[in-house]
Amino acid sequence: MNRAFAKSIIMVGSVAASLCMVPVVASAQGSSSAAQVASKKPDAATKTPRTTDKHPDLNGIWYRPLLFLGAAEQEGDTLKVVNRPDPAFAAAIAPLPPMYSPSYKPELEAKVKEYNEQQVKLDPGFFCRPPGVPRIGPPHQIVQTPGQVVFLYSDLAGNFWRIIPTDGRPHRTDADPSYLGDAIGHWEGDTLVVDTNNFNDDTWLGDNGLFHSDALHVIERLTRKGDTITYEVTVEDPKVLTKPWTMKPRTLTPLKEPLDEAPPCVEKDAPNMVNLEHHPNPR
Repeated sequence: MNRAFAKSIIMVGSVAASLCMVPVVASAQGSSSAAQVASKKPDAATKTPRTTDKHPDLNGIWYRPLLFLGAAEQEGDTLKVVNRPDPAFAAAIAPLPPMYSPSYKPELEAKVKEYNEQQVKLDPGFFCRPPGVPRIGPPHQIVQTPGQVVFLYSDLAGNFWRIIPTDGRPHRTDADPSYLGDAIGHWEGDTLVVDTNNFNDDTWLGDNGLFHSDALHVIERLTRKGDTITYEVTVEDPKVLTKPWTMKPRTLTPLKEPLDEAPPCVEKDAPNMVNLEHHPNPR
């Protein structure tokens, strides 16, 4: 998966082949912002701002994805990607403990293993298709109004949005299955709960062959306290999982930089792959 760049990029070091899947942004903004998120500490003394309808105010820019593996060095008009793992990226790809890993039905474990081994050939995200939910990660920007919340994403695969009514309406019955599903929201105290169903099965839950079926059902919970939002996700898929999968919670803090438009995702790497090696692509 490649993006268009204004400057030339030189791949150096032993990661040259594996980096072909990773978009690189010349400013390295994604990585620095992610490090900023990781370094900030919640301020329990900060009063939680509220909207006119008394709900916690979720408006703002809250997250940017990690955009590359390694570090970028500028030399004149050339950006070099060198084999020096970014600390924020390294933390994001650390193996998850079993409690945060999905549990597949025994008869499907071989399929997960095959998909993992063949990720560079089978992963829909490698071919610039929408990442789906929950793989797309936390919302990058939230626009909150009475009766509706909008999630905006400037993602590796392009620009995406989710319009989430919070006025009490049920799920649509006339919508076709889609990459981001059909979402509705409601408030449980100070927590926004987003319930999404009606997905297609053309996305993965994450790297390493984590496929899902069209029975996917995702619950996201966003709780703001002071200057932080706790983002929690529970995934249900009775066709492939033995039990609901609760993902590791993430803490979001507000960012000052504006949300930039993602450049087009244009797949050019597949013909150049020489083996099946791949690395994690966290968001």
